[in-house]
Amino acid sequence: MFMLKTSIAGLSLVTALGVAQPALAQVAGATTTMGVTVTESTRFAMGWSVKKTLMGKPIYNDAGQRVGKVEDLIISPDKSVSYVIVGAGGFVGIGRHDVAIPVTQIQDQSGKLVMAGATKDTIKALPAFDYASDTTTRDGFVANAEKDIAKGHAKLTDLEKKGAAAATDAKVRIDAQIVTLQGDVKAAEGKLAEMKTATANRWKEFEAGVSAATARVRKSIQTAIG
Repeated sequence: MFMLKTSIAGLSLVTALGVAQPALAQVAGATTTMGVTVTESTRFAMGWSVKKTLMGKPIYNDAGQRVGKVEDLIISPDKSVSYVIVGAGGFVGIGRHDVAIPVTQIQDQSGKLVMAGATKDTIKALPAFDYASDTTTRDGFVANAEKDIAKGHAKLTDLEKKGAAAATDAKVRIDAQIVTLQGDVKAAEGKLAEMKTATANRWKEFEAGVSAATARVRKSIQTAIG
């Protein structure tokens, strides 16, 4: 019998399928909680095929009742599988009710996926799983880009002051640095404006361009000694 192995600190779901958990939302992209913090340090057992063995496959309890089916897998930052998302709405009779189950709870018993101890009451008591909005990540990315651009403007002001008071040779060098930095800042502002005008769900399409542009701004700031 294969078993998906995991090391999940602080989560007592091994026995919690018989104990009701606090009704907190489970969200992908955020810390998954059932009243406690989860440390995602899991390892995916060799020999499992996601397509052939897991995705869309039914899951049963140890009484032979169909609990639901595998809707998705959640991959932790260390590239290992942490949770199986189980669509259990039909089993509990409350419409759609997806729950995140630690991989330790799903066993392959002679080709059948089994979640031992699962009952309608225990699954219904688990918080419904939902996917995190990408808004927070986008907002953080925009804020960092705006900081780089603001630093570029501040450096331009500093260079202009130094250039006004510099001797001829130094002024030529500073003016060249100003031109370069102005171009980089303008390009970064343009790339960021493109991303902001796009729909929220398309911001990733512009991420690489904005990142490259702000990297050039940072480099120009570092090399512009003045």
